[in-house]
Amino acid sequence: MKWFLGGIILLVFACNMKEPLREIDGTKVWFDLQGHRGARGLAPENTVPAFWKAMTRGVTTLEMDLAVTSDRQLVVSHEPWFSHLYCRDSVGNPINKADAMQYNIYSMTYTEVEKFDCGSIRNPNFPEQELVSTPKPTFANAIQAIEQYIVQKKSFPVSYNIEVKSEPKGDNIYHPEPKVFAEIVFAEIDKRLTWDRVTIQSFDFRVLQYFHENYPEVKLAALIGNNPCDQPGSPCEGENGLEMNLNSLGFIPKIYSCEYKLLTQDLVDEIREKGMLVIPWTVNNIADMEMLYEWGVDGLITDYPNRFWETNIRSTDIIECPK
Repeated sequence: MKWFLGGIILLVFACNMKEPLREIDGTKVWFDLQGHRGARGLAPENTVPAFWKAMTRGVTTLEMDLAVTSDRQLVVSHEPWFSHLYCRDSVGNPINKADAMQYNIYSMTYTEVEKFDCGSIRNPNFPEQELVSTPKPTFANAIQAIEQYIVQKKSFPVSYNIEVKSEPKGDNIYHPEPKVFAEIVFAEIDKRLTWDRVTIQSFDFRVLQYFHENYPEVKLAALIGNNPCDQPGSPCEGENGLEMNLNSLGFIPKIYSCEYKLLTQDLVDEIREKGMLVIPWTVNNIADMEMLYEWGVDGLITDYPNRFWETNIRSTDIIECPK
């Protein structure tokens, strides 16, 4: 029987103490509740307020994305530009959708980037967001703010799931090529965190391959957004795409992180049999959370970590935070 011992929210912080779900090769595996871009459903995405909000909702891991400025500062941002959905330009004006990609973070210094406000416009897809005027933070500033929060609030020491946002057509236009990008990311993390608290994820298999070859100790998550076997004429037509994705990657990563709609009970079992953890994205519906948990996923990524605590997943046992 699987057990999950949920934390309780104490004042403005939460602690999440759990019994292990299982043991794999002598390593205890916990259920990993990840706050997507912090807690995008509750606060402006990929901002310090969103990370703080997620931590008050009992996450075990903060998921975030990285872009790079012209002066090689890592910025916490999903797009390598400023989205029209939730950002204002450097003088406070809304950004037109047609012009958004021209606000290229890779062509700006961070001094220019921090003049943009990405917290005072509510993303229309997330009506529950609490707004606050805030810039896109540097990775360094975000980690400092999170780690200080942990100490000050005696909060659960969260892990980090850090996505390197790149694709071949964006090389040297919206971001560095994979080797350079990966080295910037590795150096920044290595200065600020211990690697046992960090996972690197990417849809760009070139980035994962570089980390695997040069930093084999780093935990890697393969992000999967579609089933390649669904393509007309595919040689694996009708299959779930797992083997094709792993063949393209060239190695078995620690985590297989696909869109949750791609999963079935059989696919979860197959992924687990290959020695990988299964952590799907982005799961916002309570019924889906409960279904995936019953299938045996090892965690989930959600915009609404608060909804996890409305499920029937947790046991009746409650353990308070350590003092």
